[in-house]
Amino acid sequence: MAADDVEPRIGALLERLADGTADANAIRSELFDIAYARMQSLASRMIRGFPAVRRWDDTADVVQAAALRLHRALADVDLRDPRHLLRLAALQIRRELLDLARRYSSPDSFAAHQETNALATADGVVMKVDRAADPLAEPADRLESWTRLHDAVATLPDDDRELFELVWFMGATQHDIAALTGSSPRTVRRRWDEIKRRLVAALDGDNPTA
Repeated sequence: MAADDVEPRIGALLERLADGTADANAIRSELFDIAYARMQSLASRMIRGFPAVRRWDDTADVVQAAALRLHRALADVDLRDPRHLLRLAALQIRRELLDLARRYSSPDSFAAHQETNALATADGVVMKVDRAADPLAEPADRLESWTRLHDAVATLPDDDRELFELVWFMGATQHDIAALTGSSPRTVRRRWDEIKRRLVAALDGDNPTA
């Protein structure tokens, strides 16, 4: 299914679900299938910000676990519109990534005892194998920064959290978001600047959105 067809298809299914004349379980199953397909591309984008997770789990692992979360969520949530479903899918991926990141950063985790190519010395971090940089060796402060960012995002008002997710996770442009939300690009830009200011304040001056 082409990307442009996703939201209209979801909208049609939600209308059928709302009128009560169709098999609700069958419709929810179809909605899940659509969301699952979108989750694969979302997870591929989102996992880039979690190198410590990417070291041990690939995108398929994350999608499978997040899909289980989504399946449970769909049984308890009354979907309002297509954007609600897609945001719900992104939320499950974010929760899974954060849980995995916290698990792997724990001193009791097996990951804490696995050796990497990076070696801390009195002169700083060096590579044990010359020029063999370990792109998946993530400093603890980087992981903490990412975790704090996502925790801060969770405290945003719903409309602001949606805008953040559209920009950060789904790669939407300000013009795309303006068309989707019925706002002007200028309004979207103003709101995005305000959201960044709030997040920087919540993170004590750290600016991971820069």
